[in-house]
Amino acid sequence: QVQLVEFGGGMVQAGGSLTLSCSASERTGISYSMGWFRQAPGKEREFVASISWNGGTTYYADSVKGRFTISRDNAERTVHLQMNSLKPEDTAIYYCAGAPNWRSATGRYANYLYWGQGTQVTVSS
Repeated sequence: QVQLVEFGGGMVQAGGSLTLSCSASERTGISYSMGWFRQAPGKEREFVASISWNGGTTYYADSVKGRFTISRDNAERTVHLQMNSLKPEDTAIYYCAGAPNWRSATGRYANYLYWGQGTQVTVSS
């Protein structure tokens, strides 16, 4: 079973930046699509960003497009989410996820079989 662990959450003022990182335990490397989702209190988990197996293609939710950047380092088995121009509505628990049966970037929740435990991001106004 692949384990995903997120790092980098915290509290920041509106307009600030944070970088989230996700480390995968899979020894053979993460040669599949990876993504980030988030869940705010009282809301359903929603897609944020995804990246193809080789980093060649990325896909973003409209709400974060132009502000967030997803990247990956397969040799280090890590995925990152650079978040700029943060807004209070970005406050949520952020989850790293892996879609082992997908090579292309995907925003479909059901494609993701591996999940991290989540990391809290709080943006104050």
